[in-house]
Amino acid sequence: MEFTEEEKVTFMQEALKEAKKAADNEEVPIGCVLVSADKTILARAFNRRELDGQATHHAEICAIEQANQVIGNWRLTDCALFVSIEPCVMCAGAIGLARIPQVYFGATNPKFGGTVSLYQILEDERLNHRVHVESGICQEAAAEIMQTFFRNRRKKLKNKKNMI
Repeated sequence: MEFTEEEKVTFMQEALKEAKKAADNEEVPIGCVLVSADKTILARAFNRRELDGQATHHAEICAIEQANQVIGNWRLTDCALFVSIEPCVMCAGAIGLARIPQVYFGATNPKFGGTVSLYQILEDERLNHRVHVESGICQEAAAEIMQTFFRNRRKKLKNKKNMI
């Protein structure tokens, strides 16, 4: 699947909308969309660990599960995933297992990144499925959402401690 730069930005903006929904729900603000070969959005999701009480409910996992239901197949070979922040190791594994051929993300994840920062799972030649990975799409906006979220979280914790 080929995407123009404009299409990449458009789909990343949709992922960023999902990230904002996560932040609005006190979730770590990561959002993603899965796009089909005809360039329509099959699934959209944001982190839901706190909302659902499930450790594995990262945006990517939730979107993959939605897309599996939409197309009725576990293989997502004609899809591209756009996510605001670099996928973690768990999500990178799920992307590979779902056979998603392309991943586009905004900002890197230096503490948990499974695609470029700490590990390069999706491009590891030892695995039977490799994924085209492209980073830096709307990077500043993606990083800003995360920075704002954690800055606000630290302020809330500090205010809570001061009230005790």
